[in-house]
Amino acid sequence: MDLFEDARSRLYEVLERLEVSDDVRERLSQPVLSLQVSIPVRMDDGHLCVFKGWRVQYSNILGPTKGGIRFHTNVNQTEVTTLSFWMAVKCAVVGLPYGGGKGGVEVDPKSLSLLELEQLARGYIRAIADVIGPDRDIPAPDVNTNATVMGWMADEYDHIVRRQTPAAITGKPVELGGSIGRVAATGRGALQVLDLWVEREGRSPEDLTVAIQGFGNAAYHFASLAHQKGYRIVALSDSQGAIHSEKGLEPDPIWEEKTRNRDLTGMVYCDDSVRGQADRVQEIPQDALLTLDVDVLVLAALEDQIHEGNVDDVQAGAILEIANGPLTSAADAALWKRGVPVLPDVLANTGGVIVSYLEWIQNRTGDYWDEATVNQRLAERLGKETGRVLDRAEEEGVSYRTAAYLEGVERIATAINRRGNRQDWD
Repeated sequence: MDLFEDARSRLYEVLERLEVSDDVRERLSQPVLSLQVSIPVRMDDGHLCVFKGWRVQYSNILGPTKGGIRFHTNVNQTEVTTLSFWMAVKCAVVGLPYGGGKGGVEVDPKSLSLLELEQLARGYIRAIADVIGPDRDIPAPDVNTNATVMGWMADEYDHIVRRQTPAAITGKPVELGGSIGRVAATGRGALQVLDLWVEREGRSPEDLTVAIQGFGNAAYHFASLAHQKGYRIVALSDSQGAIHSEKGLEPDPIWEEKTRNRDLTGMVYCDDSVRGQADRVQEIPQDALLTLDVDVLVLAALEDQIHEGNVDDVQAGAILEIANGPLTSAADAALWKRGVPVLPDVLANTGGVIVSYLEWIQNRTGDYWDEATVNQRLAERLGKETGRVLDRAEEEGVSYRTAAYLEGVERIATAINRRGNRQDWD
């Protein structure tokens, strides 16, 4: 089963529980638009490279589509389609007036110079400009894209449409209309979801150990805020290695060291690793982090990290998904059978898209808020919707993922039915 079929299998299970019309099943079985583009870039040495890119809009039932753009060697149409499907569910789970979209380019962005990266970002926007916009499809950052890259893209889009359109792209630098609080939003939101679950379980952050796979922007902000709350971060990993300390790790100095070279040289990406701490703490194999005996395993890397081949080795007491789709459906079912709770991606990593929504509102109204206001509005929305999901899981005796999907898909299904369906003619 490929990534998209695996993702859709969860949808079909939920549709059976909801007993929705055939119209809903048909509308949600495939994207409304799937675009593949070629992006020519003149490299620094003069030769031409052509990169493959995609933009997929999965569902626009609830509003314009919304979703990030990733630059990665593994990007392909199946992945982008799956990610856009998850975005559709995710936006519905937290009650945003958006459908799901996603984009990506097949590239190793860290192999590009700064100028080549900028040309790729601008070329991608030129290629998809006809299908995006503040009322149609609003891109944002994802893996290997950030505020700098979004700033280039937003500027390119403004040149194409010959006007200032800050609401067309979110996750921009604050100076270009980005929202204060957006950079930390995904990690902040994930911690809020974890906090609410911990509180319901009658437990205390000071008593819980945490291992984090993937130490990028979202995971760093999660780790930093979690450390401040008293959670003991005992392991961290990134694409180059992993470190472990039973006494606990301090995320802030590790992040500062990891990003020091980037900050000094003006680079877009880090070229250092958490392995830089290996002379002070224990270095472990990356896969070993997934099998540590911890209270909470945080998955903040890429999809399909835990699957049938390694799920039996997972010893964590609970799992928090900051990455999109880090568990296959088979692994998810195995953990549910073992009684291991999973706080799912379609709820736990919504902080970023919620603050992107707040950025979109600020761009459209011209009324910009301070960080306290943004964080308060994020907390209010996410707190309310997390409560609904946790309550539903308890009331119906289902996993948190199933409860989240029930909430999100039910909202989409209701909107589809309100637009008219076969039952209206019976």
